[in-house]
This record gives sequence, structure tokens and C-alpha cells, in this order.
Amino acid sequence: MPRRARLVMPGIPLHLIQRGNNRSACFYSQEDYLFYLEHLAEQARKQACETHAWCLMTNHVHLLLTPSHPAGASLLMKGLGQRYVQYVNRTYQRTGTLWEGRFSSCLVQEDSYVLACYRYIEMNPVRAGIVEHPAEYRWTSYRATAQGEESRFITPHAQYNALGETGLPRTASYRELFKSQLDPGLVDQIRSSTNGNYILGGSRFESEVEGAVGRRVRRGKSGRPKKATDFDVESLL
Repeated sequence: MPRRARLVMPGIPLHLIQRGNNRSACFYSQEDYLFYLEHLAEQARKQACETHAWCLMTNHVHLLLTPSHPAGASLLMKGLGQRYVQYVNRTYQRTGTLWEGRFSSCLVQEDSYVLACYRYIEMNPVRAGIVEHPAEYRWTSYRATAQGEESRFITPHAQYNALGETGLPRTASYRELFKSQLDPGLVDQIRSSTNGNYILGGSRFESEVEGAVGRRVRRGKSGRPKKATDFDVESLL
């Protein structure tokens, strides 16, 4: 059976996950994380992708980015993956693959879902039980988005910028979002949409994307159809 074509639309945010092969570790030292980030910044510039949020876990990577052309995200991940695998194999005297096939991804509706995706990504270390607060984990974008630390490759999304007129009010408003937990149903929706290469958004966004790509963009449900309602994401932020 052929693989489903990846859903990518220029100018629409994309949440993606790339995992280590067999869930094995991808990062072994501080230098590994720094090397990955350096080349993420390089490939993002080269492929004209805006990087909004990121998280590097021991055995997988989360990114929220907006490509400017259809192949941008794939070319970014291909170039970054090749550079990083070469580095790891050379540094640790190993051979073979590092990543578990293709990265998983989903298109993200640009209004309320974007900030929910920011939070989902930066809360990964907390959900994994590594830290109690995202500020305690070094390898995420939280220190840039919530604490105002300078980043040479983060491009704030318009929804993030709308949190405040200037930097300090913006980061303060963003930190307020972390005082409440993401709804578990929304967490599941983000996870299943990303793993299945579907969309993350409401019914109107679903219809718009389906009209643009000419195919179904949300996972089908088994059994008797039930009336579906979209999450009121704004009430959850």
C-alpha cells in the first residue's frame, strides 16, 4: 500500500515529530544538542522555513514551523537529518540509521491551535516526568518564548505576537498560559493528528484543507458515526 502523501501547505504551520529508530536515543551529550540546533538554524534559513517552537528530547524531536514552499519542511528535515546522522556516526564510531523513517506531521490551524501546539511542544519534558516546569529543561524554545532569551533562529508566529504589544508583556502573557494544563482531550488530538499526518483544527479548517488538497484530512472513525464537536480551544488556553 502506498504511503499517504504528506499534508503540507505553504504559509500554514506544521507540527512535526521525528523519533529515534526503535525509540532509541538520538542525543547523548550537550554537544549533540548544540550541533543539532546549529544545523536546524542553518537549514531553516536555507529552506525558508520559520521555526516557532521546538523541543529536543533524548529520543525524539518536536518542531513547530511554517514552510514558505511545499517542499520546505521535507528538505529541511532531510538536510538536518543527514548532517546530524553523519555527525553522530563519526563522533560515536557507529554505523547505520538513527531516525525511525519519515517524520510525522500535521497542519495546524492558525488561530487558537497554534498556541496550544506551542504549549504541547514545550511541555513535553513535564509530561515525560523529567522536570516539574518547562523552564527547568534546557532543550526547548521555552526560554525564548516565555523568558525572552535571545534566539537567532526563532520566528514568533503572529498568534504569539498578538499576546502583547512589546516583548515583556508578550512573554508575561505567554507564561500565564502555562498556569493551567492543556485539556487531555486536546493533547490526544494533537498527538493523533501528528502521528496520522492529518490536520489539527476545527471543521471549517478541515473543509478548507480538504478543498485545497482534494482528499480526507481527518482520521475516519470506526463504527456508527457520532456527532462531532470541535474543541473550544480558546477556552483552554
